[in-house]
Amino acid sequence: MTASPATTHDEAASTDAVENVTHYIPWVIPVGGAILIFLLAFIAVMMA
Repeated sequence: MTASPATTHDEAASTDAVENVTHYIPWVIPVGGAILIFLLAFIAVMMA
């Protein structure tokens, strides 16, 4: 068996999924909170 050549990682090709998501967190959390509050209020009104 021959030794395989060392693989090099291209910095541009390897993107981190967490870094891509963190850009949207300031928008996703407030929108999700607003939807959750609306749904909970809707449920409370329908049960009353």
